[in-house]
Amino acid sequence: MCGIAGAASRSMDKAIDEPQLRSMLGKIVHRGPDDEGVYLDACGAIGVRRLSIIDVQGGHQPVHNEDERLWVVLNGEVYNFKELYEQLTRLGHRFYTRSDTEVIVHAYEEWGDSCVDHLNGMFAFAVWDAKTQRLFIARDRAGMKPLYYCQYDGRLAFASELKALLALRDIPRELDLISLNLYLTYEHVPTPRTILKGICKL
Repeated sequence: MCGIAGAASRSMDKAIDEPQLRSMLGKIVHRGPDDEGVYLDACGAIGVRRLSIIDVQGGHQPVHNEDERLWVVLNGEVYNFKELYEQLTRLGHRFYTRSDTEVIVHAYEEWGDSCVDHLNGMFAFAVWDAKTQRLFIARDRAGMKPLYYCQYDGRLAFASELKALLALRDIPRELDLISLNLYLTYEHVPTPRTILKGICKL
């Protein structure tokens, strides 16, 4: 299944530290019992709990590009990763794993945000650009893999499950009364809302 989590901030004093990131991942350990990986720098932090399926030995995440500028964590599977691997190799990209996760980081390097137009699969992922300090998060069109996010206090945090976001001490925890009304009416909270005000589903 896998699960991802992390945060990006506008300034170093707003960045989350490694214990906070690992606390987030600890809330979703059931999604990925095989492995845990993190990447942190001055303003960004991304992490993953991995259920190893493709490239079991070599597919440790986060995965990076050639110069370690771009880092990615993935929940899900890219079905056409072999075709993309061949296409991106012809374009000059060099791979160090055989995982579908690495295809994403090179696709982002090649095509930017429109990399998602090249991906066929069920996925939620986050790319962190260590040079520009930019976070890009995306999920598949059908929404098979969940991704929650919250923008607050100069920071954007994301996770595969709501409870991983709540591992952050200062994240808002106010009940959204409109969402509560929708839940009581329809027996679910429609996207992009969640039961908590300010936390959204991508």
